[in-house]
Amino acid sequence: MDKEQGKIDIKQYIAVLFFLALGAFFGWAIGKYIGKLDISSVGRIMSFFVMIILMYFAIFIQIVIHELGHLIFAFMTVYKFSSFRIMSLMLIKESGKIKLRRFSVAGTGGQVLMVPPDMKDGKFPVVLYNLGGSIMNTLTGLVFLFLHYRVLHMPRLSLFLMFLASSGIVLALLNGIPLRMGMMDNDGYNALTLTKNKESRRSFWLQLKINELLANGVRLKDMPDDWFEIPSDEEMKNSMRAVIGVFACNRLMDNHKFEEADKLMEHFMNIVSSIVALHKSILVCDRIYCELVGKNRKSVVDEMLDARKKKLMKAMSKLPNVIRTEYAYALLAEKDVNKALETRRKFDRYTKYYPYSVEVETELELIEIASRCYDLEEGHGA
Repeated sequence: MDKEQGKIDIKQYIAVLFFLALGAFFGWAIGKYIGKLDISSVGRIMSFFVMIILMYFAIFIQIVIHELGHLIFAFMTVYKFSSFRIMSLMLIKESGKIKLRRFSVAGTGGQVLMVPPDMKDGKFPVVLYNLGGSIMNTLTGLVFLFLHYRVLHMPRLSLFLMFLASSGIVLALLNGIPLRMGMMDNDGYNALTLTKNKESRRSFWLQLKINELLANGVRLKDMPDDWFEIPSDEEMKNSMRAVIGVFACNRLMDNHKFEEADKLMEHFMNIVSSIVALHKSILVCDRIYCELVGKNRKSVVDEMLDARKKKLMKAMSKLPNVIRTEYAYALLAEKDVNKALETRRKFDRYTKYYPYSVEVETELELIEIASRCYDLEEGHGA
């Protein structure tokens, strides 16, 4: 049972409240602006839609500014570039070359991943990298607010500047105030965790180094063993250490040690931990796969794949490991070869521009293992 399910659900409303308040403010500002216009009803409707477009454009601009903030402050603290993502478009450094890829993570508008500097006495700069986005949102928000008051004689421009200012401040607060919400921890929570102890910082450093090697074609199973030491139950309460626990599970999957991986994932799911909702959902996906290629008990699979987990998996339906599990489920649980083949084609579509080729390689091996299990069950192979 997911012992933190209630907490996660409650904290998701914090982001909703922030954006409801922002939406209400935007609505009031647009209404006030249109009310002053001496134009026809058709003109008012057109102005309304133009303002809605400008509103979304302002939010998008502040999302870009947020990610640029992470990038700028990371460079200032001697990090090196690894990847920069806005929505689903991602620039990633692979073997010394910058390439354009497609990748998205549920609950995020973007992400900047960098290569960290070497640690010295267990330390390296972490706060500015994590809070750089909120700092830039705050600074630009204040600049746009100042400019708004300077151009009040230009109503449409001043309103757009107000959109930029208010969305910047909201994003700064939403990401800067330490919160665990939705699918991921926010920047403020990560920065706070990293200042607490040495092990948190080492775990964060390992996460970034693992990402660097993945981008450069190194599989988890080929990385140093000591990077994947399984955290204790107490350490799993620390969000940074919990990520290493998840990576340890992923590495067992990459080594095809399915029974061992399933036992570890089951253990993590049954203790109080700081594994974020996104990673919990991926662990459930992997557990379902392990069951399908193992004992393949319908009751166990159905119990793991409840309505909430189905909803979360749907939100992540473009990720290779989720599609791999969908393939195994269609083939080994539903015995639907046509559905499995369509899922296999879906896998090829969504991994064509996926940034981490070694993860695709891993998932293709797992798809092949599921296929062999089906052949053995149906008597199609040796």
